[in-house]
Amino acid sequence: MTPRTPLAAAPLAQAAPLDLGGRTALVTGAAGGIGRACVLRLAAAGAKVRAVDLDREGLDALAGETDGVEPYVLDLTDLDAAEAAATGGVDVLVNNAGLQLVRPIEQFPPEVFHTVLTVMLEAPFRLIRGALPHMYEQGWGRIVNVSSVHGLRASAYKSAYVAAKHGLEGLSKTAALEGAPHGVTSNCVNPAYVRTPLVEKQIADQAAAHGIDEERVVSEVLLRDSALKRLIEPGEVAEAVAYLCTPQASFMTGASLTLDGGWTAH
Repeated sequence: MTPRTPLAAAPLAQAAPLDLGGRTALVTGAAGGIGRACVLRLAAAGAKVRAVDLDREGLDALAGETDGVEPYVLDLTDLDAAEAAATGGVDVLVNNAGLQLVRPIEQFPPEVFHTVLTVMLEAPFRLIRGALPHMYEQGWGRIVNVSSVHGLRASAYKSAYVAAKHGLEGLSKTAALEGAPHGVTSNCVNPAYVRTPLVEKQIADQAAAHGIDEERVVSEVLLRDSALKRLIEPGEVAEAVAYLCTPQASFMTGASLTLDGGWTAH
């Protein structure tokens, strides 16, 4: 009997560049930091990007940097307006907008707690609610929720932020389960501390809360639990968001993609 020739390994498919031509993306918190990086990355992939933020000047500057950006000034505490912003053809939804206040629970202003939960949990729910009918109709959609390592771990003095991010994780998983039969994926991206104005403001707040200087805040608080002793850059987070929109990530849903420098490896 003639021995059978071993089959050669099939060549690995080469990953094609992300092509979002003909797609519309919506990114919240778009005027700076992670949101701005996401807008630029998705626009570079060919998407028309609805850039949502309160900062009109920042949005106009962003629109002047690249083609395909539609500035959309919106206060996310207006939940009806938030849902309306996502209706009418959003294919990729990036829930990124956030705010932070560092205070012990007994000193945390209830009205700020309410605002944080509104912007960072209720508004994403309403945006998803607005976007899903179009995604379901066409059989394709990508929801990316910019969560945090604080969606997986808690830290003292951040009750509202941690509560909102933990809630966002649950919302994202629920959207994944409901969206799967319709070709819609929903995932979280979970960075540790990112080099953004939000984090820079936190440094001063943490210094006051812990009674230490700002240099010690970076080394002893922000990077204490990270194996990699640096801040992550907004562009690195944007690449993770872009990856979740690729065909290669089409089987990834209900997941939390950690970019935490080893924080949760402890």
